[in-house]
Amino acid sequence: MNMDPSFAPNADLANPDPDRAGSFANARPLAQHCAELTWRGPRPEERAENISAWCRDLGTELAQELAQLFSGGKFKVTISEPEMLPGNDVFERIGKVAVNSLLRCGEGDQTMLFSIDYPTAIALTDCSFGGDGAVSEDACEQLPRSAGMLVEKVAAIFAQIIAMSNGSAQYSGGDVLVRSESVTRLKPFSAAAQVAFFRVTMAMGDKAQWSAALAVENDRLATLLPGSTSKLKSPESQAPSDGTSGAFAAMPLPLEAVLGEIDMPLGRLETLAAGDEIPLVIPRELPLRVGEKTFAHGTLGTLENRMALRVTRLPDQAGRKHPPQFRQTNGVAP
Repeated sequence: MNMDPSFAPNADLANPDPDRAGSFANARPLAQHCAELTWRGPRPEERAENISAWCRDLGTELAQELAQLFSGGKFKVTISEPEMLPGNDVFERIGKVAVNSLLRCGEGDQTMLFSIDYPTAIALTDCSFGGDGAVSEDACEQLPRSAGMLVEKVAAIFAQIIAMSNGSAQYSGGDVLVRSESVTRLKPFSAAAQVAFFRVTMAMGDKAQWSAALAVENDRLATLLPGSTSKLKSPESQAPSDGTSGAFAAMPLPLEAVLGEIDMPLGRLETLAAGDEIPLVIPRELPLRVGEKTFAHGTLGTLENRMALRVTRLPDQAGRKHPPQFRQTNGVAP
C-alpha cells in the first residue's frame, strides 16, 4: 500500500481535496499481490461438479480403451462419486489380499491406487478369452499369471487415461509403478490420511458386472482433475535423473529373488503334507522382481557369510562392478 507521508492527520474526510483524492486513485494500480493471495480455489459445489464431470468423462474414455482387450459386446465403465474415508477404512474395504497397483498419473506426486480382487481379476481374464466372465464365489489363494498380466494392462490403461485427463500425459505419461497383493505393504497413503475412494463398475454388454476401486489422498485429488493448478515441467526444463532423487526416490519397494518356479498338478497340490520333498532346479541366473515385473537378473553367492545376489543383467543398463570379496556358489545355496 502507498502511504503518502504528506497525509494530514486532521484532514476533513467529509470534504476531501480533489487533487489528493486523484493522487490516491492513481496510486491504486501500484498495489501488487502475490498469486497465492489473489487465487481463489473452487467453491465446494464447484469442486463437486468438477469431480462429477471428471468421473463421467473418465468412464467414457476408459470404456473405449478397455474394449480393445475384450470382445463380445459394448464395454461400459461407471465411476461413482467419491467417499471420503480414513486410509485405514480403505485398507479394510480392499482386504488383506487383492491385486493392488500404484499408478503414476503424471508428474510429481500424482499417484493413485487401483485395486481389484482375485475373483474379479480371474473373471475379467475369462471374458478376455471369450468366456462369460462370471465372478466365482470360491476363494482363490493364488492369482494365475495370465490374470496378473491382464490386470496390469487394465491398470496401465487407467493410469494413461487419468494422466491424459489433466494434461499430464504431455510431459509424463501414466503407468504402473509397482504391484502388490498387500495394500498396506504398498503404502499408497497413510492409515490416518483422508482418502477419496471411488467405486469402478465395468460391464460388457449384458454379461456380469465387475467391480474395482480407485483411491487417492484427498489433498492430491485436485492435481488429477482437469485444469489443475499444479505446475508441470516442460520437456526442455526437465533435468536428467540418475534415479537417486525425485518424488519417488525414497519409496520403499519390496524385492524378491526367485530361487525357482515349478509346475505341479492340482491333484498333487491337494495331497501335499508336512515332510514332503519338492525338488528345485536353481537356474544360473535368478530373476529379481518388483511385484510381478522382473527388474534384473543375478547369480547366487555369499557376501560376508550371508547369502547374496550379484546383479548380472538389467533391462536398460550396463552391468555394474561389484566387490571382489563376493564368492559365487555356482547355483548352490550355502
